[in-house]
Amino acid sequence: MPHEAAQVEHLAVLSAFRREFHACLTSRPDALFELTEAVLCADGPVRSLVGLSLAPEHRRGHGALYDAVNQGTVQVARLRRALVGLPLPRTADGRLVLGVDVSPWLRPDAATSPDRLFCHTYGRGKGNAQMIPGWPYSFVAALEPGRSSWTAPLDAIRLGPDDDATEVTARQLRDLVGLLIDAGQWTPTDLDVLIVCDSDYDVTRLAFLLADLPVELCGRLRCDRVFRLPVPPRPPRVDGRPPRHGPEFRLADPASWPEPAVTTSTDTTRYGQTVATAWDRPHPRLTRRAAWTSHLGELPILEGTLIRLVVERLPGDRNPKPLWLWCSTTGATATQVDRFWHAFLRRFDLEHTFRMFKQTLGWTTPRLRSPAAADRWTWLILAAYTQLRLARPLAIDLRHPWERPARPGRLTPARVRRGFRNLRPKTSQPASAPKPSRPGPGRPTGSTNRRPATTQPVGKIKDRSTQTQPQRQAS
Repeated sequence: MPHEAAQVEHLAVLSAFRREFHACLTSRPDALFELTEAVLCADGPVRSLVGLSLAPEHRRGHGALYDAVNQGTVQVARLRRALVGLPLPRTADGRLVLGVDVSPWLRPDAATSPDRLFCHTYGRGKGNAQMIPGWPYSFVAALEPGRSSWTAPLDAIRLGPDDDATEVTARQLRDLVGLLIDAGQWTPTDLDVLIVCDSDYDVTRLAFLLADLPVELCGRLRCDRVFRLPVPPRPPRVDGRPPRHGPEFRLADPASWPEPAVTTSTDTTRYGQTVATAWDRPHPRLTRRAAWTSHLGELPILEGTLIRLVVERLPGDRNPKPLWLWCSTTGATATQVDRFWHAFLRRFDLEHTFRMFKQTLGWTTPRLRSPAAADRWTWLILAAYTQLRLARPLAIDLRHPWERPARPGRLTPARVRRGFRNLRPKTSQPASAPKPSRPGPGRPTGSTNRRPATTQPVGKIKDRSTQTQPQRQAS
């Protein structure tokens, strides 16, 4: 009986989210909802957008499918509140851990698509990095405490040509933390929300922009960074202005490292013996350039905890390099240091989510021209993945003969999707039946397109060819 009651409760949560998701679709709602159903119930990975119209769950034609993606409307603010209000994973002490990362939608051949940026991608060879045009999206997801391929995506924002990635991420996190507080996911008696990010983010500047929120930040650093230590005690009877920065702390130079404040050692099954060494209150020396050019007043001193993590082994790497982390908390204890690097390791679970988005759900499969249509399709993918997460305790393992049986509660997102078609009839079906209609005439045979699309520039540099040049005054 307790198991059946839990199943009914999980099914009720899934059905309620499906109804709320349909209510967030204000224009072409039924077509957008059935398109999401086709993504969840299609046989195998999504290979093409028009191929989804052949799924039995999609009762409309391919014309309605493309019209919904290009002209439909999704209330993003309402859908974001619906995602935040769902049950979220937490650590053993009840803390929320949010992971933030950028994943690109590569569009190298879409010359007429606006707002494309050069996205940093890795080739097949080691160290073979490339810059390919595309749309970068900043995702925020709640992370689970243990090793898992599941996350809880909560938000996605496309970065534009004129956007500062750090400022956009700071606004994104600020709005999301506010929604978590309004939804009751965080109260003043709870522990601060922990946010982890990779080295692509300026974690020290993020900590400055989010200093008034109940959050802690932990981010990876490049191994060539240089920090400053606190100012040592000043000798008496010394004239002049007191210094603001202490000695240099070069991550690549062990001779510049002082005695650590905390050192911990942990035996793990995956990485062997793990040693974490922490120094208290290192900070970067800021200068008035780049993001700090327009800062009013004296530049701040952003102190935190610097952590050097050394593992005995890594899968596929015989000589693993040390990992450097910076956390916004000062005076961290040994327990906090271990919690920081454990939480950062869970950030790699986002890579499984991105792989699921792209390789199975077909997030980057459609060749859409409009960035608005790309944003609309991205939120449909987030809603589809959320339904898989809610159906996780209800799904049955429909494994192939060559696959190993999965333990209860350990099904991957792909295996849950494999059985979602059997689970779907038990949930709510808010979409109405399609009405019979006649297809439009379309473009007459033999006619040409008299309004070709304009070729759009790529990158953050604006097109100055259309700007008027100032005239020089005659001397």
